[in-house]
Amino acid sequence: MKVIETSLPGCVVIEPAVFGDARGMFFETWNAERFAAHGLPTKFVQSNVSTSVKGVLRGLHYQWPRPQGKLVSVLEGEVYDVAVDIRRGSPTFGRWEAVLLSAGNHRQFWIPEGFAHGFAVLSERAVFSYLCTDVYVKEADAGVRWNDADIAVDWPISTPTLSAKDESAPFLAEIAEERLPVYMP
Repeated sequence: MKVIETSLPGCVVIEPAVFGDARGMFFETWNAERFAAHGLPTKFVQSNVSTSVKGVLRGLHYQWPRPQGKLVSVLEGEVYDVAVDIRRGSPTFGRWEAVLLSAGNHRQFWIPEGFAHGFAVLSERAVFSYLCTDVYVKEADAGVRWNDADIAVDWPISTPTLSAKDESAPFLAEIAEERLPVYMP
Protein backbone atom coordinates (compact mmCIF):
# COMPACT_ATOMS: atom_id res chain seq x y z
CA MET A 1 0.00 0.00 0.00
CA LYS A 2 1.12 3.52 -0.77
CA VAL A 3 0.34 6.45 1.56
CA ILE A 4 0.29 9.93 -0.03
CA GLU A 5 0.46 13.05 2.15
CA THR A 6 -1.88 15.95 1.38
CA SER A 7 -1.66 19.66 2.14
CA LEU A 8 -3.59 19.00 5.39
CA PRO A 9 -1.36 17.25 7.92
CA GLY A 10 -2.97 13.98 8.96
CA CYS A 11 -5.25 13.69 5.91
CA VAL A 12 -3.75 11.08 3.60
CA VAL A 13 -4.65 9.24 0.42
CA ILE A 14 -4.14 5.50 0.52
CA GLU A 15 -3.51 3.52 -2.65
CA PRO A 16 -3.79 -0.21 -2.00
CA ALA A 17 -1.84 -2.80 -3.93
CA VAL A 18 -4.32 -4.21 -6.46
CA PHE A 19 -3.86 -7.73 -7.82
CA GLY A 20 -5.77 -8.68 -10.93
CA ASP A 21 -6.01 -11.30 -13.63
CA ALA A 22 -8.59 -12.59 -16.12
CA ARG A 23 -10.91 -13.54 -13.22
CA GLY A 24 -11.06 -10.04 -11.73
CA MET A 25 -9.11 -8.30 -8.97
CA PHE A 26 -8.33 -8.28 -5.25
CA PHE A 27 -7.05 -5.68 -2.80
CA GLU A 28 -7.02 -5.11 0.96
CA THR A 29 -9.22 -2.26 2.11
CA TRP A 30 -7.78 -2.31 5.63
CA ASN A 31 -4.99 -4.14 7.42
CA ALA A 32 -4.24 -3.25 11.05
CA GLU A 33 -0.52 -4.03 10.84
CA ARG A 34 0.03 -2.07 7.62
CA PHE A 35 -2.02 0.88 8.88
CA ALA A 36 -0.17 0.94 12.21
CA ALA A 37 3.17 0.96 10.36
CA HIS A 38 2.06 4.21 8.69
CA GLY A 39 0.69 5.76 11.89
CA LEU A 40 -2.91 5.28 10.73
CA PRO A 41 -5.77 4.07 12.94
CA THR A 42 -6.12 0.42 13.79
CA LYS A 43 -9.51 0.58 15.51
CA PHE A 44 -12.78 1.26 13.76
CA VAL A 45 -16.10 0.89 15.57
CA GLN A 46 -18.69 1.61 12.89
CA SER A 47 -18.99 0.87 9.18
CA ASN A 48 -21.43 2.74 6.91
CA VAL A 49 -22.43 2.53 3.26
CA SER A 50 -24.45 5.16 1.40
CA THR A 51 -25.74 5.34 -2.13
CA SER A 52 -26.29 8.57 -4.03
CA VAL A 53 -27.07 9.66 -7.56
CA LYS A 54 -25.23 12.12 -9.81
CA GLY A 55 -25.24 15.68 -8.52
CA VAL A 56 -25.84 14.81 -4.86
CA LEU A 57 -23.58 16.62 -2.40
CA ARG A 58 -23.36 15.30 1.16
CA GLY A 59 -21.61 17.47 3.71
CA LEU A 60 -19.75 19.09 5.16
CA HIS A 61 -20.35 16.88 8.25
CA TYR A 62 -18.56 16.34 11.54
CA GLN A 63 -19.24 15.32 15.15
CA TRP A 64 -18.35 17.35 18.22
CA PRO A 65 -17.93 16.23 20.87
CA ARG A 66 -17.27 12.57 20.11
CA PRO A 67 -15.37 13.26 16.87
CA GLN A 68 -15.09 10.61 14.19
CA GLY A 69 -12.08 9.83 12.06
CA LYS A 70 -13.21 8.39 8.73
CA LEU A 71 -11.58 6.07 6.23
CA VAL A 72 -13.65 6.57 3.09
CA SER A 73 -13.74 4.90 -0.31
CA VAL A 74 -16.01 4.34 -3.28
CA LEU A 75 -17.27 0.85 -4.12
CA GLU A 76 -19.15 1.91 -7.26
CA GLY A 77 -18.96 5.14 -9.26
CA GLU A 78 -16.91 8.29 -8.66
CA VAL A 79 -16.99 11.14 -6.13
CA TYR A 80 -15.14 14.36 -5.40
CA ASP A 81 -14.28 13.91 -1.73
CA VAL A 82 -13.43 16.87 0.54
CA ALA A 83 -11.95 17.31 4.02
CA VAL A 84 -11.91 20.70 5.80
CA ASP A 85 -9.80 21.46 8.86
CA ILE A 86 -12.18 22.94 11.44
CA ARG A 87 -9.96 22.49 14.53
CA ARG A 88 -9.75 25.70 16.60
CA GLY A 89 -6.13 26.86 16.76
CA SER A 90 -4.94 24.75 13.83
CA PRO A 91 -2.43 26.38 11.47
CA THR A 92 -4.55 25.01 8.59
CA PHE A 93 -7.94 26.04 10.05
CA GLY A 94 -10.51 26.56 7.29
CA ARG A 95 -8.34 24.97 4.59
CA TRP A 96 -9.58 22.06 2.51
CA GLU A 97 -8.26 19.17 0.46
CA ALA A 98 -10.07 17.24 -2.25
CA VAL A 99 -9.47 13.77 -3.66
CA LEU A 100 -11.12 12.00 -6.56
CA LEU A 101 -12.27 8.59 -5.30
CA SER A 102 -13.64 5.95 -7.61
CA ALA A 103 -14.25 2.24 -7.91
CA GLY A 104 -11.67 2.32 -10.69
CA ASN A 105 -8.79 3.98 -8.80
CA HIS A 106 -9.43 2.07 -5.51
CA ARG A 107 -8.14 5.06 -3.53
CA GLN A 108 -9.10 5.63 0.08
CA PHE A 109 -9.02 8.94 1.96
CA TRP A 110 -8.20 9.05 5.67
CA ILE A 111 -9.85 12.04 7.38
CA PRO A 112 -8.78 12.37 11.02
CA GLU A 113 -10.95 13.51 13.90
CA GLY A 114 -11.46 17.28 13.86
CA PHE A 115 -12.13 17.63 10.14
CA ALA A 116 -15.44 18.20 8.37
CA HIS A 117 -16.13 15.86 5.46
CA GLY A 118 -18.27 15.91 2.35
CA PHE A 119 -18.48 14.59 -1.18
CA ALA A 120 -20.15 15.31 -4.51
CA VAL A 121 -21.24 12.46 -6.79
CA LEU A 122 -19.82 12.71 -10.33
CA SER A 123 -21.03 9.38 -11.76
CA GLU A 124 -24.63 8.34 -12.44
CA ARG A 125 -24.61 6.47 -9.12
CA ALA A 126 -22.10 6.04 -6.31
CA VAL A 127 -21.79 3.56 -3.46
CA PHE A 128 -19.71 5.14 -0.71
CA SER A 129 -18.06 3.33 2.22
CA TYR A 130 -17.03 4.81 5.59
CA LEU A 131 -15.09 3.17 8.41
CA CYS A 132 -15.45 5.36 11.52
CA THR A 133 -13.39 5.60 14.71
CA ASP A 134 -16.46 6.41 16.83
CA VAL A 135 -20.15 5.66 16.55
CA TYR A 136 -22.70 8.15 15.29
CA VAL A 137 -24.05 10.31 18.13
CA LYS A 138 -27.12 12.34 17.16
CA GLU A 139 -26.47 15.05 19.79
CA ALA A 140 -22.93 15.56 18.46
CA ASP A 141 -23.94 15.65 14.79
CA ALA A 142 -22.92 18.94 13.15
CA GLY A 143 -22.15 20.50 9.82
CA VAL A 144 -20.63 23.42 7.96
CA ARG A 145 -22.29 24.99 4.91
CA TRP A 146 -21.02 23.32 1.74
CA ASN A 147 -20.60 26.64 -0.11
CA ASP A 148 -19.05 28.71 2.70
CA ALA A 149 -17.18 31.47 0.82
CA ASP A 150 -14.52 31.69 3.56
CA ILE A 151 -13.60 28.05 2.92
CA ALA A 152 -14.19 28.28 -0.86
CA VAL A 153 -14.20 24.60 -1.77
CA ASP A 154 -13.91 24.31 -5.55
CA TRP A 155 -16.80 21.87 -5.99
CA PRO A 156 -17.12 20.41 -9.51
CA ILE A 157 -20.92 20.94 -9.48
CA SER A 158 -22.57 24.34 -9.06
CA THR A 159 -26.16 23.36 -8.22
CA PRO A 160 -26.01 20.16 -6.19
CA THR A 161 -28.89 18.17 -4.75
CA LEU A 162 -28.74 18.72 -0.97
CA SER A 163 -30.55 17.51 2.11
CA ALA A 164 -32.48 20.16 4.06
CA LYS A 165 -29.89 19.81 6.84
CA ASP A 166 -26.96 20.46 4.51
CA GLU A 167 -28.73 23.34 2.77
CA SER A 168 -29.21 25.18 6.06
CA ALA A 169 -25.93 24.27 7.82
CA PRO A 170 -24.17 27.26 9.38
CA PHE A 171 -21.13 28.95 7.91
CA LEU A 172 -17.90 28.18 9.77
CA ALA A 173 -17.67 31.73 11.21
CA GLU A 174 -21.18 31.31 12.71
CA ILE A 175 -20.36 28.17 14.69
CA ALA A 176 -19.79 28.71 18.41
CA GLU A 177 -16.23 27.88 19.54
CA GLU A 178 -17.42 25.17 21.91
CA ARG A 179 -19.04 23.38 18.94
CA LEU A 180 -15.71 23.09 17.09
CA PRO A 181 -12.92 20.55 17.67
CA VAL A 182 -9.68 21.75 19.25
CA TYR A 183 -6.27 21.44 17.59
CA MET A 184 -3.88 19.21 19.54
CA PRO A 185 -0.33 19.55 18.14
